[in-house]
Amino acid sequence: MLYRMKISQDIRREHGGTPAEIEDGMAQKSKEFAASGNRVYLPIAD
Repeated sequence: MLYRMKISQDIRREHGGTPAEIEDGMAQKSKEFAASGNRVYLPIAD
């Protein structure tokens, strides 16, 4: 739950606070998540 709050705070900080800006930021984060393979847990890099 805390990580979701961090993501929301990051989006507000990076994309502003209006509903449209937040929606755009969430769409961008969704694309980043899809690009990483839609995996919640990623392998640790060496």
